[in-house]
Amino acid sequence: MISEHAGQSSPSASAEAAPWWRGAVIYEIYPRSFADGSGDGTGDLAGVRARLPYLRDLGIDAVWFTPWYPSPMADGGYDVTDYRAIDPGFGDLREAELLIAEAREMGIRTIVDVVPNHVSDQHPWFHEALGSPAGSAARGRFWFRPGRGADGELPPNAWVSEFGGPAWTRTTDPDGSPGEWYLHLFAPSQPDLNWGHPEVREEHEDVLRFWFDRGVAGIRIDSAALLVKDPKLPDVATLHAPGEHPYVDRDELQDIYRGWRAVADSYGDDLALIGELWLPEATRFARYLRPGVLNSAFNFDFLVCPWDADRLRASIQQTTEVHAEVGAPTTWVLSNHDVTRPVTRYGRSDTSFSFEAKRYGTPTDLWLGLRRARAAALLTMALPGCVYLYQGEELGLPEVEDIPPGLLQDPMHFRSHGVDPGRDGCRVPMPWSGDTPPYGFSPDDADDEPWLPQPADWAGLTVESQTGIPTSTLELYRAALRLRRDLPNLGDGPMTWLPSAPQVLAFARGPDFACVVNLGPDPVELPAHDHVLLISAALKGGRLPADTAAWLRISAPG
Repeated sequence: MISEHAGQSSPSASAEAAPWWRGAVIYEIYPRSFADGSGDGTGDLAGVRARLPYLRDLGIDAVWFTPWYPSPMADGGYDVTDYRAIDPGFGDLREAELLIAEAREMGIRTIVDVVPNHVSDQHPWFHEALGSPAGSAARGRFWFRPGRGADGELPPNAWVSEFGGPAWTRTTDPDGSPGEWYLHLFAPSQPDLNWGHPEVREEHEDVLRFWFDRGVAGIRIDSAALLVKDPKLPDVATLHAPGEHPYVDRDELQDIYRGWRAVADSYGDDLALIGELWLPEATRFARYLRPGVLNSAFNFDFLVCPWDADRLRASIQQTTEVHAEVGAPTTWVLSNHDVTRPVTRYGRSDTSFSFEAKRYGTPTDLWLGLRRARAAALLTMALPGCVYLYQGEELGLPEVEDIPPGLLQDPMHFRSHGVDPGRDGCRVPMPWSGDTPPYGFSPDDADDEPWLPQPADWAGLTVESQTGIPTSTLELYRAALRLRRDLPNLGDGPMTWLPSAPQVLAFARGPDFACVVNLGPDPVELPAHDHVLLISAALKGGRLPADTAAWLRISAPG
């Protein structure tokens, strides 16, 4: 809801000259679940092309596609067989090229996902490796090793997969006897590549050129801290010096990404390399953002924070300081295709996020969660730097937690022996219109149901039902993104903390804009202001209620 529009101010000349990714709003599309143009129940590029006007009108600057390449879909497309093609279920390469061009005509850049840590076990390289003897060049592209024990029956080490269970799988030789083991930090269908092999590095740099030649504006690098392994493959020590973990954040990564940056820079200065870096140490994280390495990286510390003023303030402060030290833009993200949706997360007693803590049956207050998620959205979009939105976040979608077990597909669920509900709940197809599933996700005459079932009570969450309703979450996002684009001091740039109560976050962006978020239980007075530009919930007696955020026009000094 808007009290008064701020006017159509143009960005400053310096903002126009800054690289686009420093202050962009980037919208993540999970292709299987965004829009189904063919009617087979799976999202595709035709569906995305038809919905480009929606994205343009929402007010985003770029779209990031999770992997759209040919894949057995053992891990939602993150098990790739060919980086130079499109999965037939999504379309073909020509349609991807049209999509990139059509989006650019609407002012929307395209970012594609590259998964350098591993490939699918159906990739030609891995087939060649399985058909080659131990010690062969084909096996050298991966991590094949003999097992331990009298007959090699034990894995080469005790590493644990990110999805749970051992990180090694034993092969079978052509004669049927047990063979070597191969490493997979994720599912067994995702064998890890050996980045010490020159062909691995050459191949990925060529993949970058392939997509830059087709007009993409950026590359999102999956699991960017995991590529390099200690050749000795030691077990993970309880304590280790920075950069000395056997497979996380090793120093050799810096040289790899400098090579990637050289490829990107050879096309000019308009391309971005964006790392997915889950690292606990801020100083180690910042090393990837130094000049000549990556352009930006996801800020997961902010995402996993609980709904707590002190924790959020500390995360924001540390993030801005660390990025400023290396001259990199900050990034802010509340959700993505891997984590529990904010509406559900913020409605729980523990409002933080961790993969280890996900369980079935966690009590949730969705009304409270939505209220906090709306406030968190305004907080996020007011912070300096770049913002990532995940499809459906702008609709206030909750996590779907009652998908029938027989329809679940996420390997996280299966590798946990059913304890972890997995990530399918945040990947349920988008609701666009209508009162019943598929809610416009598929054409009216589609024969197939969506690949994951949509809840029967989502009629009030569709794009159609929220459009034009001033209090809807969709219109809140539209208004915030419009103001973010119109106001010269939002996006990239400095911020200044304002005096506030302990449970309130208040900061200024420039001389005449302030964001105030009340995370406490009681209404609070707003600071002196000229008027309210935007608010996530109605004021209560002129005061800012609990779990509410407001954007204010304040008087410039003098």
